[in-house]
Amino acid sequence: MKTTLKLTAAALLAAMSLASTSAQAADCGTAGTVTIAEMTWLSAGTLAHVAQKIMASGYDCDAQLIPGDTVPTATSMLTKDQPDVAPELWVSTAQSIWDEMQTKGNVYKASDIFASGGEEGWWIPDYVAAEHPEIKTIEDLKANWAVFADASNPEKGRLYGCPPGWGCEPITNNLFKALGLADTWELFPSGSGETLKASIAKAVSRKEAFIGYYWGPTDVIGKYNMVRMATPPFDAENYKCLVDINCADPKVSGWANGEVAVAVVTSLKTRAPDVAEFLSKMQVPNDDISAVLAWGDDNGATTDEVATYFLKNYEAIWTTWVPADVADKVRASL
Repeated sequence: MKTTLKLTAAALLAAMSLASTSAQAADCGTAGTVTIAEMTWLSAGTLAHVAQKIMASGYDCDAQLIPGDTVPTATSMLTKDQPDVAPELWVSTAQSIWDEMQTKGNVYKASDIFASGGEEGWWIPDYVAAEHPEIKTIEDLKANWAVFADASNPEKGRLYGCPPGWGCEPITNNLFKALGLADTWELFPSGSGETLKASIAKAVSRKEAFIGYYWGPTDVIGKYNMVRMATPPFDAENYKCLVDINCADPKVSGWANGEVAVAVVTSLKTRAPDVAEFLSKMQVPNDDISAVLAWGDDNGATTDEVATYFLKNYEAIWTTWVPADVADKVRASL
């Protein structure tokens, strides 16, 4: 009888322990649907899918991806508290909107998504830099426009601008004005991120001169050996006007240090504290994510496929973001 009682008590304790463990398991809280901005370039799209997969399979969230871009997403988060998460929001290219968010208090930075920050600017291929040592800074462009002249418009150099709707668009347009390039350069519309990337690939394959906006970490910078043009020092006051599409009198400044946030609406901390904790740890080393993106580009993979590749091959990174039980669920879903 005593043995039976001991066994019954042991079973009861085990059941209580299991129930306690289950109760403490990470979950989606009361969040209901969690929306995640899937932006239009490879790294942001990949990171959105990574976040979605971890939330859906690891935390049992109804995690949904919605289309986004830097300025529209930031504006929507500020005014509508949607989407809930932007895994790669370039703060430095939407600074005025970000500042409003911080004043309002409805959006916060959960983490810096890139361990070494982001790099923005105007880039040239390494062979152009080697052949033309006189072209080092953006201020050297005015006198050296002929190097970048296109056959369709041989009287002017061609600078590939930022795709419309991206946060870098007003900065590039205003810098173009501030440098006084209009007489010797054309600011050529990129159309889209894919078009801009294709223009770089085409120029490099033909060993032609190219200069245009881009950013890192990306597969493009590493794959095509792009060199960022030097700039004058960062000037906070000048830069504040550069990011403003209505800047009346733009002046030259270096690009702001690339602050790239995992941006999250503040209410998610209460609605889904476990998910908020995961997002506070979400960060990737620049070299590793560039390698992942290069794999994606070389294999013509979708952002969903690149995210899966990352989760399968870079466990040492993402398993540090989540508890062990969540990591096990994510592995099982792949």
